[in-house]
Amino acid sequence: MTVTTNPPGLRERKKAATRQALHEAAVRLAVEHGVEHITVEAIADAANVSRRTFSNYFASKEQALLHTDYARLGRLVELVRERPGAEPAWTALTRAIEASVAENADEDPEWRARYRTLRRAPALAGELVSSYAVAERELTGVIAGRLPAAPDGPLRARLLAATFLAAVRVANQVWLEHPEESLIDLIRQALATTAEPFT
Repeated sequence: MTVTTNPPGLRERKKAATRQALHEAAVRLAVEHGVEHITVEAIADAANVSRRTFSNYFASKEQALLHTDYARLGRLVELVRERPGAEPAWTALTRAIEASVAENADEDPEWRARYRTLRRAPALAGELVSSYAVAERELTGVIAGRLPAAPDGPLRARLLAATFLAAVRVANQVWLEHPEESLIDLIRQALATTAEPFT
C-alpha cells in the first residue's frame, strides 16, 4: 500500500520561508563580519523581519546560523525511521546517512562554500555539539526497537546513536578541512571503522 502525505499548507510554507530567510541572512552576515560581531537585531533587519519574529523561530543567533545542521540532522532521524523495520540498526543508520548526503548533492556550490567557512568558526562549536546531542536523543528512541531485547538495551541504543553520530561528525569535520575529499566516502570510512561492535 502506498502512503501519501499532504504537501505543507500555505502557512507552513511561509514559516519555512521565513526561517530560511533568517538563516541565510545570519550566514551572510557572519561570513562578512564574523560570528562574534553580528547580533540578532542585525539578522532580523537583514531578513526584513522584527526582533520578535526572529525569536519565534530561533532562540539565539547561533541556532539561526546552524539551522542547516539542525534541519539535516532532523531529516536524518526521519530517514532512519523510514527504513524497513527488519533492517539491523547499524544498517538502517548507514543507509539513512547515505540517503541524506544524496539528497543534498545538488546544493549550490557557492552556498556550500560559505556555510563550510561558517561551520569552522570556534564560536559555534558549542552549538554544533548541542545539535548533535538533540539528534542523539531522538535517534536513541528510533533505533531502540531494532535492537535485541536485553537488560542493557537502552544503554546500547544510546551508545549506538552516539557512536554513529560521532563518526558522522568527525567525517564532516575532515571534509570541512579537506573539501576536495568525497563526503560520502569519508562518512563510509568513518562508519566502517566504528561498526564492528554493532554488527
